[in-house]
Amino acid sequence: MTEIFDWLFAQYEGIPTHLVVLEIIALVFGILSVVFSKLNNIWVYPTGIISTLLYVYILEYYGLLGDMLINVYYFSMSIYGWYIWTRKVDGEHVTPITRTTKLEKKKAAGIFIATLIGIALIYEIFDKWEAWYSYTDILTTAIFFVGMWLMAKKKIENWTLWIIGDIISVPLYFYKGLMFSAILYLMLTIIAIYGYFSWKKLLYKPVENLT
Repeated sequence: MTEIFDWLFAQYEGIPTHLVVLEIIALVFGILSVVFSKLNNIWVYPTGIISTLLYVYILEYYGLLGDMLINVYYFSMSIYGWYIWTRKVDGEHVTPITRTTKLEKKKAAGIFIATLIGIALIYEIFDKWEAWYSYTDILTTAIFFVGMWLMAKKKIENWTLWIIGDIISVPLYFYKGLMFSAILYLMLTIIAIYGYFSWKKLLYKPVENLT
């Protein structure tokens, strides 16, 4: 067990202590946010906002531009999602969980392609092409952009994208030395699987409150 901890923390050699502490805090709030999302609870957004703001700072330090922009986007979409989740669709019920429509699928494809192109241009402009993980970063950015948009609109397909993106992110973060974040994404993969089945039970059912 000691060897495992030594290996984990060895990845942080030379990294400022406050960044390690902030990563742990961001990790905790990130897990809480996904758990609240699984439970269809509005606290998904306050906890998520804290986590994303911390990750914007951390990822800028590590030079992961795609993931940093993901979290900037998460922050703005969290504000939008907070509104959608609490919006009354009638006198008593708020927005229910539904499946994506054909139009929404087209919009999702548009967001995915636009994100791929946009992040690739940013990498080119700032000369950030380094290795295989640059391309992986761009791919996960596009996946998570669409996933966050679908989650804000309470579409069940958001969980499928989270699962795919989380699985891809685990080796990326291990490789970059963000060990706690790699563990986070591994945990998020498991939670996302449970989240899909949890939301499936609530599909199209009216929701009176989110607490």
